[in-house]
Amino acid sequence: MNRGDILCGCGVDPDLTSEGIQMAREFGDAYRAFPFQAIFCSPLRRTRATALPISELSGLVPEIRDDLKEIDYGKWEGLEREEVLRKYRDDYLRWEANPASHPPTGGETAIGLAARALRVVDEIKERFQKGPVLVVSHKATIRAILCALFDIDVRHFRHRFDCPVASLSIIEFRRYGPLMRALADRTHLSKEMRMLEGVD
Repeated sequence: MNRGDILCGCGVDPDLTSEGIQMAREFGDAYRAFPFQAIFCSPLRRTRATALPISELSGLVPEIRDDLKEIDYGKWEGLEREEVLRKYRDDYLRWEANPASHPPTGGETAIGLAARALRVVDEIKERFQKGPVLVVSHKATIRAILCALFDIDVRHFRHRFDCPVASLSIIEFRRYGPLMRALADRTHLSKEMRMLEGVD
Protein backbone atom coordinates (compact mmCIF):
# COMPACT_ATOMS: atom_id res chain seq x y z
CA MET A 1 0.00 0.00 0.00
CA ASN A 2 2.94 2.34 0.64
CA ARG A 3 4.28 1.67 -2.83
CA GLY A 4 0.89 2.17 -4.45
CA ASP A 5 0.28 5.53 -2.70
CA ILE A 6 -2.82 4.00 -1.09
CA LEU A 7 -4.15 5.64 2.05
CA CYS A 8 -3.75 3.06 4.77
CA GLY A 9 -4.90 4.28 8.16
CA CYS A 10 -6.59 2.51 11.04
CA GLY A 11 -9.55 1.47 8.88
CA VAL A 12 -7.58 -1.08 6.88
CA ASP A 13 -5.41 -3.71 8.52
CA PRO A 14 -3.08 -5.41 6.04
CA ASP A 15 -0.35 -7.82 7.04
CA LEU A 16 3.30 -6.91 6.62
CA THR A 17 4.91 -7.81 3.33
CA SER A 18 7.81 -10.25 3.31
CA GLU A 19 10.14 -7.22 3.17
CA GLY A 20 8.42 -5.71 6.20
CA ILE A 21 8.85 -8.95 8.13
CA GLN A 22 12.55 -8.97 7.22
CA MET A 23 12.93 -5.38 8.40
CA ALA A 24 11.31 -6.28 11.72
CA ARG A 25 13.73 -9.19 12.11
CA GLU A 26 16.70 -6.97 11.38
CA PHE A 27 15.53 -4.44 13.96
CA GLY A 28 15.13 -7.25 16.50
CA ASP A 29 18.62 -8.57 15.80
CA ALA A 30 20.16 -5.10 16.10
CA TYR A 31 18.42 -4.26 19.38
CA ARG A 32 18.17 -7.68 21.01
CA ALA A 33 20.52 -6.67 23.85
CA PHE A 34 19.11 -3.16 24.28
CA PRO A 35 17.65 -2.79 27.80
CA PHE A 36 14.08 -1.91 26.88
CA GLN A 37 11.88 -1.70 29.97
CA ALA A 38 8.65 -2.17 28.01
CA ILE A 39 7.17 -2.29 24.51
CA PHE A 40 4.02 -0.35 23.65
CA CYS A 41 2.31 -1.18 20.38
CA SER A 42 -0.63 -0.23 18.18
CA PRO A 43 -3.23 -3.02 17.90
CA LEU A 44 -3.03 -3.20 14.10
CA ARG A 45 -1.53 -6.33 12.55
CA ARG A 46 1.33 -4.57 10.83
CA THR A 47 2.62 -3.04 14.07
CA ARG A 48 2.14 -6.21 16.11
CA ALA A 49 4.13 -8.13 13.48
CA THR A 50 6.84 -5.45 13.59
CA ALA A 51 7.09 -5.77 17.37
CA LEU A 52 7.12 -9.59 17.35
CA PRO A 53 10.86 -10.27 16.74
CA ILE A 54 12.10 -7.84 19.40
CA SER A 55 9.40 -9.09 21.77
CA GLU A 56 10.53 -12.69 21.35
CA LEU A 57 14.20 -11.78 21.75
CA SER A 58 13.69 -9.51 24.77
CA GLY A 59 10.98 -11.54 26.50
CA LEU A 60 8.80 -8.43 26.78
CA VAL A 61 5.11 -8.76 25.96
CA PRO A 62 3.91 -5.70 24.01
CA GLU A 63 1.35 -3.54 25.78
CA ILE A 64 -1.35 -2.80 23.20
CA ARG A 65 -2.78 0.71 23.11
CA ASP A 66 -5.59 1.77 20.76
CA ASP A 67 -4.35 5.35 20.99
CA LEU A 68 -1.23 4.34 19.01
CA LYS A 69 -3.28 3.35 15.95
CA GLU A 70 -2.69 5.06 12.63
CA ILE A 71 -4.73 8.11 11.66
CA ASP A 72 -8.35 7.48 10.68
CA TYR A 73 -8.74 8.32 6.99
CA GLY A 74 -12.50 7.76 7.09
CA LYS A 75 -13.97 7.24 3.62
CA TRP A 76 -10.52 7.54 2.06
CA GLU A 77 -9.26 4.31 3.60
CA GLY A 78 -7.84 1.92 1.02
CA LEU A 79 -8.12 4.39 -1.86
CA GLU A 80 -5.32 5.66 -4.07
CA ARG A 81 -4.59 9.34 -3.54
CA GLU A 82 -5.67 10.20 -7.10
CA GLU A 83 -9.05 8.53 -6.52
CA VAL A 84 -9.52 10.49 -3.29
CA LEU A 85 -8.75 13.72 -5.12
CA ARG A 86 -11.29 12.79 -7.79
CA LYS A 87 -14.10 11.73 -5.42
CA TYR A 88 -13.52 14.07 -2.48
CA ARG A 89 -11.69 16.96 -4.07
CA ASP A 90 -12.85 19.79 -1.78
CA ASP A 91 -12.32 17.78 1.40
CA TYR A 92 -8.92 16.65 0.18
CA LEU A 93 -7.77 20.18 -0.66
CA ARG A 94 -8.92 21.44 2.75
CA TRP A 95 -7.08 18.56 4.44
CA GLU A 96 -3.93 19.21 2.41
CA ALA A 97 -3.99 22.87 3.45
CA ASN A 98 -4.68 22.23 7.14
CA PRO A 99 -5.03 18.64 8.39
CA ALA A 100 -5.02 19.91 11.98
CA SER A 101 -8.53 21.31 11.59
CA HIS A 102 -9.87 19.58 8.48
CA PRO A 103 -10.15 15.78 8.65
CA PRO A 104 -10.34 13.34 5.79
CA THR A 105 -13.99 12.77 4.88
CA GLY A 106 -15.46 11.03 7.92
CA GLY A 107 -12.00 10.72 9.47
CA GLU A 108 -9.77 12.26 12.10
CA THR A 109 -7.98 15.58 12.42
CA ALA A 110 -4.27 15.75 13.12
CA ILE A 111 -5.08 17.49 16.41
CA GLY A 112 -7.23 14.53 17.45
CA LEU A 113 -4.51 12.11 16.39
CA ALA A 114 -1.82 13.92 18.38
CA ALA A 115 -4.04 14.25 21.46
CA ARG A 116 -4.81 10.53 21.69
CA ALA A 117 -1.24 9.43 20.95
CA LEU A 118 0.15 11.78 23.59
CA ARG A 119 -1.96 10.02 26.22
CA VAL A 120 0.30 6.99 25.73
CA VAL A 121 3.42 9.15 25.88
CA ASP A 122 2.18 10.60 29.17
CA GLU A 123 1.50 7.11 30.53
CA ILE A 124 5.03 6.01 29.61
CA LYS A 125 6.60 9.09 31.22
CA GLU A 126 4.65 8.46 34.42
CA ARG A 127 5.35 4.73 34.65
CA PHE A 128 8.94 4.57 33.43
CA GLN A 129 11.13 7.19 35.04
CA LYS A 130 14.34 5.47 33.92
CA GLY A 131 15.27 3.18 31.10
CA PRO A 132 14.19 3.10 27.45
CA VAL A 133 10.70 2.17 26.27
CA LEU A 134 10.00 1.07 22.70
CA VAL A 135 6.87 2.40 20.99
CA VAL A 136 5.79 0.66 17.77
CA SER A 137 3.31 2.80 15.86
CA HIS A 138 2.62 4.31 12.44
CA LYS A 139 3.94 6.98 10.13
CA ALA A 140 1.31 9.71 10.67
CA THR A 141 0.97 8.92 14.37
CA ILE A 142 4.72 9.16 15.00
CA ARG A 143 5.01 12.42 13.08
CA ALA A 144 2.06 13.93 14.96
CA ILE A 145 3.68 12.95 18.28
CA LEU A 146 6.96 14.55 17.23
CA CYS A 147 5.27 17.78 16.21
CA ALA A 148 3.39 17.97 19.50
CA LEU A 149 6.48 17.22 21.60
CA PHE A 150 8.63 19.80 19.84
CA ASP A 151 6.05 22.60 19.64
CA ILE A 152 5.64 22.41 15.88
CA ASP A 153 2.20 23.24 14.53
CA VAL A 154 0.60 19.84 14.03
CA ARG A 155 -0.88 21.00 10.73
CA HIS A 156 2.66 20.47 9.36
CA PHE A 157 3.03 16.88 10.62
CA ARG A 158 3.31 15.53 7.07
CA HIS A 159 6.00 18.02 6.06
CA ARG A 160 8.33 18.48 9.04
CA PHE A 161 9.48 14.97 9.93
CA ASP A 162 10.45 12.05 7.74
CA CYS A 163 9.31 8.65 8.93
CA PRO A 164 10.30 5.87 6.52
CA VAL A 165 9.17 2.35 7.35
CA ALA A 166 11.17 0.46 9.98
CA SER A 167 12.93 3.64 11.10
CA LEU A 168 13.77 4.49 14.69
CA SER A 169 13.48 7.90 16.33
CA ILE A 170 14.79 8.36 19.87
CA ILE A 171 13.39 10.96 22.25
CA GLU A 172 14.92 11.51 25.67
CA PHE A 173 12.75 13.24 28.27
CA ARG A 174 14.84 15.55 30.40
CA ARG A 175 14.07 17.98 33.18
CA TYR A 176 13.65 20.83 30.70
CA GLY A 177 11.71 18.85 28.09
CA PRO A 178 12.20 16.40 25.24
CA LEU A 179 15.51 16.03 23.44
CA MET A 180 15.70 14.38 20.02
CA ARG A 181 18.61 11.93 20.02
CA ALA A 182 17.85 10.33 16.64
CA LEU A 183 15.37 10.87 13.83
CA ALA A 184 14.24 8.24 11.32
CA ASP A 185 17.39 6.16 11.77
CA ARG A 186 17.57 3.02 9.62
CA THR A 187 21.16 1.94 10.16
CA HIS A 188 19.88 -1.26 11.78
CA LEU A 189 18.63 -2.37 8.36
CA SER A 190 20.75 -4.13 5.77
CA LYS A 191 21.67 -2.14 2.68
CA GLU A 192 19.27 -4.29 0.65
CA MET A 193 16.34 -3.31 2.89
CA ARG A 194 17.33 0.37 3.00
CA MET A 195 17.51 0.53 -0.80
CA LEU A 196 14.00 -0.78 -1.45
CA GLU A 197 12.00 1.65 -3.55
CA GLY A 198 8.64 2.98 -2.50
CA VAL A 199 8.88 2.26 1.20
CA ASP A 200 9.30 5.81 2.54
